[in-house]
Amino acid sequence: MHLSRFPRVRLAHLPTPLEPMPRLSALLGGPEVWIKRDDCTGLSTGGNKTRKLEFLMAEAMEQGADMVLTQGATQSNHARQTAAAAAKLGLDCHILLEDRTGYNEPNYRLNGNVLLDVLHGATIEHRGPGLDMNAELLAMTETFRAKGRRPYAIPGGGSNATGALGYVNCALELLGQMVDRGISFDHMVTATGSAGTHAGLIVGLKALNAQLPLLGIGVRAPKDVQEANVFRLAQAVEEKLGTPGVVARGDVVANCDYIGQGYGIPAESTLEAINIFARQEAILLDPVYSGKGAAGLIDLIRKGHFKKDERVVFLHTGGAIGLTGYTHVLPHA
Repeated sequence: MHLSRFPRVRLAHLPTPLEPMPRLSALLGGPEVWIKRDDCTGLSTGGNKTRKLEFLMAEAMEQGADMVLTQGATQSNHARQTAAAAAKLGLDCHILLEDRTGYNEPNYRLNGNVLLDVLHGATIEHRGPGLDMNAELLAMTETFRAKGRRPYAIPGGGSNATGALGYVNCALELLGQMVDRGISFDHMVTATGSAGTHAGLIVGLKALNAQLPLLGIGVRAPKDVQEANVFRLAQAVEEKLGTPGVVARGDVVANCDYIGQGYGIPAESTLEAINIFARQEAILLDPVYSGKGAAGLIDLIRKGHFKKDERVVFLHTGGAIGLTGYTHVLPHA
C-alpha cells in the first residue's frame, strides 16, 4: 500500500506505544491483554483523530484552504484535535458543536475539550440535538465561501476516505511492531463511532493479510447501522487505495451492547471500565469512546468470548481530557 502517494503533514508522535497490561489481564483471569496507545499521538493531549488529520490537513493545504471547519458533539475529541492542528499549521478553525446529551453542567459545556478548542483559537457555534450536522457543516462552509474565505470542511470524526488513511497506516504500524517484538494477536478491539478508525483499520489489516479479526465496540448506533456505515466507508477507502474488494461484508463486526442511554452518556459499565483501567494500569480512558470500548472488552472477557490462552490488543482512541467535562458523573473523594 503506497500511502506515500497521498499528501500528508506530520502531526502525531508515531509509532504509538504497544504495551502489555498484566494487572488487567490477571484481574480478569482471561486472555493476555495488550494496548495500542493512540492516546499518545501527542497533539493537544493526543487521540486517534490526529492520524486522520495528518491526511486531511495536508489535503486542505494542497487545495489552498485558509480555514477548516468541522462538527461534533460538545465534548468532541475530534474538534479539539482539529483546532490544534489548524493552530499548528496557521489556519483558522470554525467548529459546530451539537448538544447530544442534554447536559447543562458548566464543566461539560466549558471545560475539557471545549476549553482546549478555545485555547487553540477556534471559533465555536452551538447546535441543538436532532439536526443533520453534515448538512449544517456544508451550509456553514458555503457561508464562509460567500465571504471570500477558502474553507475546507472535515466531516465529524474526520471520517471520510482521506481521514481513514490514517488508520490504514496504523494497521501497517501495528504489524511492524508485532514483527519487531515477535508477537501475534488473536483479536483486536476498539471503539467504533463515526467509522473512520474502524474502516481504516479493517482495510489495512485485510490488505496486509494480517489474519487479525477486528471487533468494534459501538458507542452510538445500532449494530446493523454501525456495520453498514463502516463497510460503506471501507469500500470508499479501498477505491482510494486501488484495492477494491479486499474487505468482505463479514469482516466488519460491531458489538453495540454497551452504548447505554446514548452517545456521550456513560453507562455504569463505562464508569467501571474507567475505574479499572485507572487503578490497574494507570491508563485514563474517556467517557464517550474508549471507556465504552473498554467496557465491552471487559464484559466479553468475563463472558468467555476470548479464550484464556489468547492474546488481545485494545486500541485506545484517547480523549482523557474529556473526563474534566464529566465531573458530574464521575466519582469524587
